[in-house]
Amino acid sequence: MFEITFNLLNREIIIPDTIVNVYIVVFALLIFAMAVNRKIRKADLSKPPSGLLNVMEILVETVENLVKQTMGEKQVWFSPYIFTLMAFLLVANLSGLLGFTPPTSDYSVTLTLALVTFTLTQFFGIKNNGIDGYIKGFFQPLPFLLPLNILGELANPISLSFRLFGNILSGVIIMSLIYNALGLVAPLVTPVLHAYFDVFSGLLQTFIFAMLTMIFIGGNFDN
Repeated sequence: MFEITFNLLNREIIIPDTIVNVYIVVFALLIFAMAVNRKIRKADLSKPPSGLLNVMEILVETVENLVKQTMGEKQVWFSPYIFTLMAFLLVANLSGLLGFTPPTSDYSVTLTLALVTFTLTQFFGIKNNGIDGYIKGFFQPLPFLLPLNILGELANPISLSFRLFGNILSGVIIMSLIYNALGLVAPLVTPVLHAYFDVFSGLLQTFIFAMLTMIFIGGNFDN
């Protein structure tokens, strides 16, 4: 929809619409965050929040409780990242309802998010266990399982990225085929399908990706 093509050094460079949509989603979230921040600054702290601020308070508390239950009480400081991750995934997954190509239907996007999770997992694994403890973890429970443990660790970002990518892309493909097959009568039957492939699947995949991120990273902390 918003694919960008330009020439650079006599070579045609194509930026796919999914990548453009990543920046659109990020920009929209930044605008929303600034609007919420402005409301917070003007809010009367002596009164309970109402309207948008009340909704945001509920969402923040929900994410914090989710982080506490999954990663432990001491890791509540990780909530802002999980909240940001879930907000991006939710808007990206649901953007198909507005006629955009969901950014998460591009494997480069989901792989990047999975690699962030993988990097954080390894970082906190080394930070909390030390280099020796981190390396020893690959030899447990038995030393001969070292190759399997390494493969299992490397497989995490691949499975994490493919799960999100596959579910979102399949919805995009199916909806495209239905619109092409039914033509003008497609709007009569697609609302129910959008409810499943865009809304339900989008919400579910957001939750699953966030939960797996917390589980992978949280495994390096003491509850």
